[in-house]
Amino acid sequence: MERTTIDLWVGIFVALGVAALIGLATKVGNLTTSHIGETYNVTANFENIGGLKPRAPVKSAGVVVGRVSDIKFDAATFEAVISIAIDKRYQFPKDTFANIYTAGLLGEQYIGLEAGGDETSLVNNDKITQTQDAIVLEKMISQFLYSKASEAPAETTGANNGSIEKTLDSVVDLNDDSNMPASTETQVDALGASPLK
Repeated sequence: MERTTIDLWVGIFVALGVAALIGLATKVGNLTTSHIGETYNVTANFENIGGLKPRAPVKSAGVVVGRVSDIKFDAATFEAVISIAIDKRYQFPKDTFANIYTAGLLGEQYIGLEAGGDETSLVNNDKITQTQDAIVLEKMISQFLYSKASEAPAETTGANNGSIEKTLDSVVDLNDDSNMPASTETQVDALGASPLK
């Protein structure tokens, strides 16, 4: 009887583990977000999309309004061409901004749409011209390190210049007649009165 109970609990925990893995997989694959109805497609070009993937959510004001349907590389402009499927219930102006954001510090990347003020709305196969690339964490860190490395030699050069100026000041002070000792002045007068002159 005890053996049967143990086997039952083991089976329950295994089933819960499998269910958790399936839920995690669907969450990572963006299969559990809000339902998108009929859509219209627009495109946007980015120089750097970071880790953006197909089926990534497209949000406006934090609400999912569409999905990334396709990602291609344009060999002519060397840019990424993103196809976006937007729910037909949501109409955006033609001057809408498309930005790539990251959910949290290391979360998934998504496209955020910021509506402009144009009275004309985007239609199927239109292009969003105003875009902002993804912020790549590695690039930011490298830029920070390079800026710090370039500041260090400048500070060292400034310190060396200061020490050189102090040395020059001390040399000028030594050559100043006003700082000459009295005994030296007497010797100079004596030489001036010498019959050898």
